[in-house]
Amino acid sequence: MSTTSSTNPDTRPAATARPEAAAEAGHRPARLIHNEATTEIPVHLLFRDDPHPASVSLRPAVVARREGTGEQPRTRRPVAARPRPAPQVDPELAERPARVLSGVAGVAAGVCGAAGCAVTSWWAGVVPPLAAESLGLPAYAGAGLGPAQWAAYAAAAALGLFGFGGLARGRTGQAWVLGLFGRYRGTVRRTGLMWVNPLLLRRRVDVRLRHWRSEPMPAADGNGVALRAVTLVVWRVRDTAKATLGIEDHETYLRECVEAALARVPVEPLGTVRSSADVAGETLTRLVAADAAPVGLEVFSVRPVRVEYAPEVAAAMHRRRIAALDAAQRASVLTSVVDSVEDTVTRLTMRGLVELDDYERKVLVKDLTVAFCAGRGDTGT
Repeated sequence: MSTTSSTNPDTRPAATARPEAAAEAGHRPARLIHNEATTEIPVHLLFRDDPHPASVSLRPAVVARREGTGEQPRTRRPVAARPRPAPQVDPELAERPARVLSGVAGVAAGVCGAAGCAVTSWWAGVVPPLAAESLGLPAYAGAGLGPAQWAAYAAAAALGLFGFGGLARGRTGQAWVLGLFGRYRGTVRRTGLMWVNPLLLRRRVDVRLRHWRSEPMPAADGNGVALRAVTLVVWRVRDTAKATLGIEDHETYLRECVEAALARVPVEPLGTVRSSADVAGETLTRLVAADAAPVGLEVFSVRPVRVEYAPEVAAAMHRRRIAALDAAQRASVLTSVVDSVEDTVTRLTMRGLVELDDYERKVLVKDLTVAFCAGRGDTGT
């Protein structure tokens, strides 16, 4: 006892020895724990023999919360993901009807222009005599081709060109997008014969309900296995101005929207889970419709019609599926065999046909199991 109680006071750690001397020196002893911060203690001070330790500048160190004490470690606050910016098109670019006239007005203007040219030729005296006699025109020597005659020719020709050159035929399911010097002037959805200003640039747009069957596109299932999916998209052009002038090629844009949606939505091979296929179709439709709406496209449905494994994983997944089917078949066969053996042994013992001890019971169960398994194996083959 005397040996254990006698401890050399000089060998005690200097950080804990003689706190009165530290107080007399005017240094306040640093607290080891202050909320969640403490100070680092140099290792060489713990084993010094000097009873008067020298002051060392210490820096605070943060102590994490300990696990198992009810305290949770500090974690960074989750940063909210920034919303994906939606595609924006010129807000002033919206479909509006263009000003067109009936086709009768264009035909009448063209006929008037042709008649004006004929009258001007008779006035100038350049009509051949045979043509004048056949038309029943009165004999007239003509005033010759002067400035007045040339002006009349120009006016009549311009009227005829504007009349006949502006005739257009509108078809059902087709629309004309008109522009003048790079500026949108309106959309024509009328059908039949009509007259459109021939100076306007015309672009034909198909506004019928259309369906597009895509080529195999890369996709993935819920486990990240690579797939190839073929989708059927039902869509139409709702705003011809945005679809034609707001984007370079709206069909290419729709194709890329479908490919981007397939990269975000997991799909399952057809024939596995019907509900997952319906959910994937609804999600794809919602995403593609949201991306295509700002450019004037209306998407009604995006449905996977064929989903198959990618070539690099097709063989492995085929072997995996066969192994799963084989395991399920074996489990079913084993369950049936065990039930048959149990029923047979129970009937034999309950009816008193045989009296079996434990060893004989085990032998009988073994023989019946082998017999039933062999029989079912022959039946399966």
